[in-house]
Amino acid sequence: MFQAPSAFQRAPLPPATRESEPRREQTLTATAPRPAAGTSAPGAAAPASAAAKKRDPYFDNVKYLAIVLVAVAHAWEPVMDGSRATRALYMIVYMFHMPAFILISGYFSRSFDMTAPKVKRLITSVVVPYVLFETAYSLFKRYADDSPDMAISLVDPFFLTWFLIALFIWRVTTPIWQAIRHPLPVALAIAMLASVSPDIGDDLDLQRVLQFLPFFVLGLLLKPEHFQLVRRREVRLLSVPLFAGALLFAYWAAPRMQLGWFYRANSAQEMGAPWWSGAVMTLAMFGCALVLTVGFLAWVPGRARWFTVLGAGTICGYLLHGFLIKGAEYAGLFDRYTWLSDPVGLVVVSLVAAVAVTLMCTPLVGRALKWATEPDMNWAFRKAAARR
Repeated sequence: MFQAPSAFQRAPLPPATRESEPRREQTLTATAPRPAAGTSAPGAAAPASAAAKKRDPYFDNVKYLAIVLVAVAHAWEPVMDGSRATRALYMIVYMFHMPAFILISGYFSRSFDMTAPKVKRLITSVVVPYVLFETAYSLFKRYADDSPDMAISLVDPFFLTWFLIALFIWRVTTPIWQAIRHPLPVALAIAMLASVSPDIGDDLDLQRVLQFLPFFVLGLLLKPEHFQLVRRREVRLLSVPLFAGALLFAYWAAPRMQLGWFYRANSAQEMGAPWWSGAVMTLAMFGCALVLTVGFLAWVPGRARWFTVLGAGTICGYLLHGFLIKGAEYAGLFDRYTWLSDPVGLVVVSLVAAVAVTLMCTPLVGRALKWATEPDMNWAFRKAAARR
């Protein structure tokens, strides 16, 4: 399916007060070199204290673990047919992994405004990667899959590039959501309307953009203390029966429920369901996704681990792992080696995807790909924006 779906830079320690919040927006699809010890993130405002220079490893851990789930779930898609258990696991992962990404993206977009420096960063870290990778994925399919008719279209995102264009739209509308009185109910209403509007079409993947919008808006409303509440021991303990119950329900629903509800790429009518079910499912899926996202966030380690540094390179893992999945699909590996659908094969597929995306998130790959994920384009901007 996608991606994302998508926003990936190491996050600073969440401030205790509004006044000390980072002035530079950060997302799961922005990457930057790891700062040296005792220095602040590149491009960030000079911190007022030594504490402000520290980075909170929690959000880097969230980003890394979420991108692993994205890659593993994508790897399951070609081999899960015939396995009810795998389909159930897939449904659970798809229920919360993109909402978690989007919520964190919204959280680090709270300071976004339409000033020149931030517009410049939005273009270099989101728009430019979208154009480059949308083109790259289209050409990859054209030649690797022998599809000469595959067009390069910047208005019809292919595979996982949808998340980049979605992030652009969400972010430029941030001032609106911060200005209105009840942003989350409005966003939910828009998502519900989108789910019953089959005429929206495929341009810019607006169905996904609008149906996932509430998670981004919710992220804009969150404060550091909300994440502190989520990480309490009581929440972690409650999440265990929560996920156990979700797994049982998913196993029951696996042969009965369309996966399109999880992708949020179509209206209810396009999936052959009554129009009113779109609004009902939008609210139900939002509630379920939010609860599972909280359960996931509760178990993310708060301290630095061996994988914490990889949180700075998740944009590379996100954008590159699709070539691995699609390459295997175009080569017919999943059709040729049918044992990959067996339990042992599913474990192998999962491990390969997890290891591959981990390697793609390493600093070495981030530096090598920086020309595409965060290019230096000062030549294209006026001095006020280029100085940032």
